[in-house]
Amino acid sequence: MLYLCGMEFISFLKRLTRISLVLRILIGLVVGVLLGLLVPQWTAVGILGKVFVSALKAVAPVLVAVLVAASIAKAQGGLGPRFSTVLTLYLFSTFMAAFVAVVGSFLFPVTMTLREAASAKTPGGLDEIFTSLLTNMVSNPLHSVTSSNYIGILFWAVIIGVALKLRASEHTIQVVCDFSAVISQAVKWIIQYAPLGIMGLVFTSVAESGLDIFTDYGKLLLLLVGCMLFTSFVLNPLIVFLYLHHNPYPLVWQCLKESGLHAFFTRSSAANIPVNMDLCRRLKLDRNFYSVSIPLGSTINMAGAAVTITVLSLSVAHTVGVEVSFLSALFLSLVATLGACGASGVAGGSLLLVPMACSLFGISPAVSMQVVAVGFIIGVVQDSVETALNSSSDVLFTATAEMRERKKLNS
Repeated sequence: MLYLCGMEFISFLKRLTRISLVLRILIGLVVGVLLGLLVPQWTAVGILGKVFVSALKAVAPVLVAVLVAASIAKAQGGLGPRFSTVLTLYLFSTFMAAFVAVVGSFLFPVTMTLREAASAKTPGGLDEIFTSLLTNMVSNPLHSVTSSNYIGILFWAVIIGVALKLRASEHTIQVVCDFSAVISQAVKWIIQYAPLGIMGLVFTSVAESGLDIFTDYGKLLLLLVGCMLFTSFVLNPLIVFLYLHHNPYPLVWQCLKESGLHAFFTRSSAANIPVNMDLCRRLKLDRNFYSVSIPLGSTINMAGAAVTITVLSLSVAHTVGVEVSFLSALFLSLVATLGACGASGVAGGSLLLVPMACSLFGISPAVSMQVVAVGFIIGVVQDSVETALNSSSDVLFTATAEMRERKKLNS
């Protein structure tokens, strides 16, 4: 009897997985909202979200380390042009997103009521950011994996991959490749759990914050989200069109639907790396390429972070009455771009880089750190949209770089 029940349950799970994952996630989203509004005291539902994010965060560092090392070990060359293209796309789109935020802040200047200052430590400047990045790069490889230090993971995975390619036998390389396939399969199983995970995450957000988040800092939140949506639906598609010369929106929509939706609720680029790699696989991209470009994008492709740094910095300037010239704001775009690329190496992410950017206008840390507290208040929405933009564009620009090279080869 137990055997029959078990087989019936397995059969049910197989039938369930035949339904579109996106449809199942949308169902989980709706159920999570309803439960959060109707029965917010059911805190056990939120555990599903914590388990999902924890599982993704746990497997992502191992996945990146093994895939990158295996890809480099078995690579036959020819990936250089794609990497230069995707790096250009990552950095250019991040700068242009910061510029969009500058224009938006000048067209719709926002001020705020600054409350108590946050007590978190802020980096002293770009030199401290890059020192942190270089230190993280050469940290102990095992510690890098256990602490999810992706700069260190990438560095050591490349070193080990090159060493395998030069010194290891074909059999050893095949063992590494087989292990990467095993980890990839485990990731696919975890992703199937996404609908329940999303339900738990949505429940927690709705139960804890409700809709109050849209009232106190509505204008600031609208400006932040508006700039990020403009980047997602106008700027990024325009960049892709300039590279591929055909309608970019089917690809843009697929990336937002299948990557951005996960990232919005997990609020973690690191946790979304397995999701992005699975999407690249289904897009039939070169695994040797995307296994490096996706984790690299999670550390330097930070358009959403650049928007956050720029908008909040200019909001502080408007609040305290500092006159900011357009040329100074343009320089802020460059600083925000460099800072955003280093945000993953700084505890606290993009919010704690705001005081550094404010220092360009002579605003003291005692004043500018207060906006960090505001950032944490609106972070439920701001950080979700920021992560969705950052993570979905990793896949978008990876696909663009590969499609551009294919087009060149076929012409």
